[in-house]
Amino acid sequence: MARGRRPGGGNSRETIAAAARALFGELGYDRTTIRGVAGSAGVDPSLVMHFYGSKQRLFIETMQLPFDAPAVAEELAAGDRASVGRRLIGYLLEAWEQPDARALFIGRARAAASEPAAAKLLRDQITRELVGPLARRLGADRPDLRAALVSTQLIGWVFARWILGVEALQPLDTDEGVRVVGPTLQRYLVEPLDGSGR
Repeated sequence: MARGRRPGGGNSRETIAAAARALFGELGYDRTTIRGVAGSAGVDPSLVMHFYGSKQRLFIETMQLPFDAPAVAEELAAGDRASVGRRLIGYLLEAWEQPDARALFIGRARAAASEPAAAKLLRDQITRELVGPLARRLGADRPDLRAALVSTQLIGWVFARWILGVEALQPLDTDEGVRVVGPTLQRYLVEPLDGSGR
C-alpha cells in the first residue's frame, strides 16, 4: 500500500492545531514553520495553508486561552474582595499545572518577544479580557494601571519559571505560589498603590 501525507479528513484540522500548539510551545513563533507543523501532523503543508492561510493566523487560532477569560473575571469579581489576589493566582497556577495549558502560555510568551501579532494576542487575552475587566469590576482607582501591573506579575511568572528556568521557582507548588504571589496581586488589584495603607 502506498504511503504518504494524509489527505484532509474529519480530524485533520484539530491534528494540525495540536501539532502547531506543541511546536509553538517548544520552539516559539520564529522557529516554527508551516512545513514543520505539517510534518508533525502528518499532512501536506498545503492542507495547513488551506485551513489557516498563514503562520500568523495558525498561531492566533490555535494559541487561544484554554478558558473563558471574561467568565473567570466575572466569577473572581463576584467573590470575596479580600481574597481576590490569591484566588486569581490560584486559578492560573492550577491552569498552568496542566501540560497543555502551560504549553499554550509558554508558546505565546516566547512568540510575544518577536512577533507583534503574538504580543497583541498575549496583551489582549491577559490584560484586556481577564485582568482588565476584573480590575474595573472591583471598582478601585486606576484600573488600567492595576491591570497592567498584575499582568507583569503573571507574564513574568511564565517567563521566569518555564522559559528562563529560574531555579528557586521550580519547587514551588500551587499553594506556596498563592501564598507568595497572592498578596502582591491583592495590592495591585484593590489596595492603595502609593503604599499608604487603608
